[in-house]
Amino acid sequence: MENEQKLIGVLEGLLFVAGDEGISILELSDTLECTQTEVLDLIESLKKEYDKSSRGLQVRILANRYKLTSKREHGEFFKKLIESPSNSSLSQAALETLAIVAYQQPITRTEIEDIRGVKTEKPIQTLVSKYLIKEVGRAEGTGRAILYGTTSEFLDYFGLKNIKELPPLPEDLKMEEIEEEADLFFSKFEKED
Repeated sequence: MENEQKLIGVLEGLLFVAGDEGISILELSDTLECTQTEVLDLIESLKKEYDKSSRGLQVRILANRYKLTSKREHGEFFKKLIESPSNSSLSQAALETLAIVAYQQPITRTEIEDIRGVKTEKPIQTLVSKYLIKEVGRAEGTGRAILYGTTSEFLDYFGLKNIKELPPLPEDLKMEEIEEEADLFFSKFEKED
């Protein structure tokens, strides 16, 4: 029983670390060094713990991958948190990424990273979670990378009727100057919030 409780704790940690990607039964079995049947029993035990308590998480299987997710019945509180003023500010990296998407859309993550010169995974996640950008399609070619574009929430946030109202970028600027111009535009709105 003590070993089972320890494995349930490890399972919970693995589900947390796997995040949005989730983790397959095979990966869990290999990591926990248990049979798939034993892992399924551990998952059921963890599910029961979450179900019998008033905890905010649950274990779900989506696309054959196990994930920790929040419970729907607490959704109104998550919405309040996301919409609260203290959560409305964006990091410099997110602002830079948002400016690039706004002016270059539709654009892939790799293209954004080529412009910024650094990884943009986290800023993109932040912008998607704040509904400022979204997936707008897939690029042609190998891998069919996700294309990102701005949302109607982006327009609302910056008080624009459409994307054409973004201030024009001078044609003779270098990319660093374009980023500075865009940063100035977006930072103006950050200070008002």
